[in-house]
Amino acid sequence: MALSLTGCGRDLSVGDVTLELVAADYGDSAANGSRKYWEQLAGEFEAENPGIHVDVSVYSWNDVDREVAEMVRRGEAPDIAQIGAYADYAAEGRLYRADELLSIPTQADFLPGLAQAGEIRRIQYGLPFVSSTRVLFYNKTLFAEAGLNGAPTTWAELRQDAEALKKVGVQVPYGLPLGPEEPQAEALNWMLSGGGGYIDNVGNYTLDSAENVRAFEWLRDELVAPGLTNPKPGSTDRKEVFDAFSRGRVGMLNGHPTLMRLADAKGVKYGMAPLPGKDGPSSATTGVADWMMAFKQNRHREEAGKFLDFVYSEENVLKFADQYDLLPVTNSASEAMRADKRNKHLWEFLDQLPTAEFYPVSKLSWGPVVSKLKKSIGATVEPGGDPASVLGALKRDAEATESAARSTIG
Repeated sequence: MALSLTGCGRDLSVGDVTLELVAADYGDSAANGSRKYWEQLAGEFEAENPGIHVDVSVYSWNDVDREVAEMVRRGEAPDIAQIGAYADYAAEGRLYRADELLSIPTQADFLPGLAQAGEIRRIQYGLPFVSSTRVLFYNKTLFAEAGLNGAPTTWAELRQDAEALKKVGVQVPYGLPLGPEEPQAEALNWMLSGGGGYIDNVGNYTLDSAENVRAFEWLRDELVAPGLTNPKPGSTDRKEVFDAFSRGRVGMLNGHPTLMRLADAKGVKYGMAPLPGKDGPSSATTGVADWMMAFKQNRHREEAGKFLDFVYSEENVLKFADQYDLLPVTNSASEAMRADKRNKHLWEFLDQLPTAEFYPVSKLSWGPVVSKLKKSIGATVEPGGDPASVLGALKRDAEATESAARSTIG
């Protein structure tokens, strides 16, 4: 006779396996939160795979990386996590390799550049989940009221346009989110547009390069100090400025595809353009990918692999990307999106994806580095802020963390 027990509202038979999934929330309200997607997906998977159950926990982007880190520290790692970085866990030997989890067709379907970004020493541990690129959004109505025609192409033009917007009463001429939610993206936008970046061509950290310091000094002196941004950008999150833009209170900001859906829902007329650069349109665009990974601790390799194959089916990849106007990470879903004219508004972002510059997620130190960057990067633009000091401290800490991580794995 099969014994059973009750857990999380289900009757589980002896021999059943429960997978613990921790995921980030991509919604901007309870109505479109990611929990609904994951719970529905889990239910569909369970119906096809009796004996495997999936318990879902969803946290905001402010909290999800920290929650997973604390679970790992307590010895209670989830089976699967969908968060912002994977390399430090891989370096510690905590993650399954992609080829231990996925079927050959699933693993081969990832876009090559994103699959490579998930590798450490040519072994893939990080599974890209969704991606996006960045462009400048501007409110056409507010621009017309300020007598502006078209988007700025240089930093100087951006400041001039921001001044014109302020003169006609626009609350936030330029939305600058350097709060703890996702400042690493806004920071990279400005680094790239000034000729800098997080790393150089051989992978060394360049956080305090002259180009990066100059970019944040310009932000501090030319936009924040004259009151051309939202108040206290160092504590302002992306969700806040996206919401304000969708309400017609922000003249321009750097954004990703999700912002289109928010603006359309509120009837905001907007335009999109390449990011302005120091001397002309930025030659590089920021690419962001979020990551899935499977932890070894509970020894649920086979079950986790079945679930991940299900997650990465063309239908499910497209469903999530469509829901949040994000870009798929697989060839099959990308081709399907390109072929569907209903997704024409995303084609510009898809065109940018192959050449976008992503975070250095394969560096073993990136997880700890971005955690510290989230807490400190906003100080670069505060009154009296010292970008060289803040960025220099981040670089020294990044190099020390990377060196320690590499010495640990030999």
